Amino acid sequence: MTHTAEWKVGVSLTEEGGTTRARAVLDTGTTQLIGRGSARCNPEDVEVPAIGDELAASRAMRDLAGQLMRAADRDLAAMGAVPEPPRTSYGWPQDAEDPTRRGR
Repeated sequence: MTHTAEWKVGVSLTEEGGTTRARAVLDTGTTQLIGRGSARCNPEDVEVPAIGDELAASRAMRDLAGQLMRAADRDLAAMGAVPEPPRTSYGWPQDAEDPTRRGR
């Protein structure tokens, strides 16, 4: 089965009083998701608008990506394909599965 789709993402930025705000909009043609992000310039730092834009935009797109992942997880669960829970610990995988080995 071949499937082709084009999704568009638009990012708008506004800066006021040392704070840059970004709004990222994903339009799939049937759904629209909106991600938001911001960046604040430290008053002691030199103001470089491009850096604030990059930080705010990246945070808005990260927010958007998280929303898209949660939507995919919900759709998978609705189809009966429950995704694995996220890994919340470090170390050897078998240690995470054996509660008697925690703290050793």
